[in-house]
Amino acid sequence: MRNLLIIAGLAAAAWATPVLAETSVWDGAYTGAQADRGAAKYKQECAMCHGPVLEGNGEAPPLVGHFIPDWAGTKLSDVFEKIQTTMPLFAPGTLSASDTADLLAFILQSNNFPAGSKDLEAGDGLKLVSFDVSKPVVKETKAKKRH
Repeated sequence: MRNLLIIAGLAAAAWATPVLAETSVWDGAYTGAQADRGAAKYKQECAMCHGPVLEGNGEAPPLVGHFIPDWAGTKLSDVFEKIQTTMPLFAPGTLSASDTADLLAFILQSNNFPAGSKDLEAGDGLKLVSFDVSKPVVKETKAKKRH
């Protein structure tokens, strides 16, 4: 009887656990205010190497334009991790998770990805955000098709 109650409890917990859906950077992964904080941090920590308008300097890569195809098909967590563990150049790994999220928000904004209603946050949720080069095409369902 006890085992049956444990199994029933686990099943109820699994049913109640929300399933997180994968999203895209085109769905608004950051807020405008967060990108503004990231812009200030960028000037302080990144502009020396990546340039004042994210254009790169020959050694440090640009963070706009060609930057996007280089990361196509990855998850936002991959970009976040790269920034947090390897930047800034002379003090890698010293950015806080919130500063890294703000910087990433600024980079997304600079590449014309739309803002959303929630701040981008460090954590496993970033593994569910696809870094898509172009806006995903919404597939039309049969119910929507009408002749």
